Amino acid sequence: MFKVNTHQRYLMREVLAAVLLVLLAFLALFSFFNFVDELRNVGRADYTAGRAALFVALGLPGDYTAGRAALFVALGLPGLVYELIPIAALIGTLYALSTLARHSELTVLRASGLATSDLLMTLFRAAALLALLTFVFGEVLVPFSERLAQEIKAKALSKVIARSGLESGLWIKDGRSFINIRKANSDSTLEGLRIYRFTPDNALESVTDASAARFQVPDRWILNGVVRTILDADSSRVESSDSMEWHSAVNPDLLAILTVAPERMSLYGLFNYTRHLVENKQKAERYQIALWKKLVYPLTALVMVALALPFGYSHDRVGGVSLKIFSGVMLGILFYALNGLFSNLGVINSWPPFASATAPAALFLVTAMGLLWWVERR
Repeated sequence: MFKVNTHQRYLMREVLAAVLLVLLAFLALFSFFNFVDELRNVGRADYTAGRAALFVALGLPGDYTAGRAALFVALGLPGLVYELIPIAALIGTLYALSTLARHSELTVLRASGLATSDLLMTLFRAAALLALLTFVFGEVLVPFSERLAQEIKAKALSKVIARSGLESGLWIKDGRSFINIRKANSDSTLEGLRIYRFTPDNALESVTDASAARFQVPDRWILNGVVRTILDADSSRVESSDSMEWHSAVNPDLLAILTVAPERMSLYGLFNYTRHLVENKQKAERYQIALWKKLVYPLTALVMVALALPFGYSHDRVGGVSLKIFSGVMLGILFYALNGLFSNLGVINSWPPFASATAPAALFLVTAMGLLWWVERR
């Protein structure tokens, strides 16, 4: 069993402290830029009379204030922590090992019997804590905070919670039905709903138009202002009603998923939505890649500390630490870019989701193993 002695505890403490320092610096920097970006929306308002009255009744200003912008940025912090922990692990470990090497402490540790394998295992132990922290943030905090942030901003700016890039609105497939939603609001209501129902032999059976819809648990929508066109073999008829029930697997939770980036959804949410897409024979590659990335991403902290270890064996005293920190920043940017690049290429070229999700981490792991082998051969 791997036991931790005093020297290894000291090394873990130095590495974790450096990682925390780098992470806090990144959070402060990115939060500042995000807040400046959100200031562009401050003062905007686009309310219906009912919503304006609601905000007045609650004693809240009816627009997107600086306070709401700050709250939106604060709720985005868990997402930043989740994304930045692996990069902070790389830069923080580089800084800690470089500082120890510059003060000859790393040499003393190795002279006291701490082999490279023991040093790597010590770093892995620290990285395991970071991986656990990444997983907890990604599964517990990020999905909740990201969805809450989007809802707060949507209510303040009267934005829809889900809308595709098409002018026709959002399209969803549910069994034999294709659903077009012009506007989906954050209060579980829909506006401008059209449902195309097809027969098993792919013939159009009916078209249902509704001016509005409101969800009622567990799986029921109440449609208002309904006009239903029913197509028979050689004829058609039109039925109108003030309201009707519509049972569907589509619900507000499913629509709300579309407000959160797949990488910031929970594993449970990703699995359910991916299954919904597959069952309805829709393209699910983006969400399948995100699902694998959610499983693999916390482990990248271990890859990053392994990549940082070879740099710690360098004893450069002139510009050593600053050069290594710069190298760490460049490697972190490269990893972030490759992570997004392989995800997009995987969707475009229909690559296997597992390969698209793990390629950047695997590439960095191979690089780390090669550098460690080269260092040991010197």
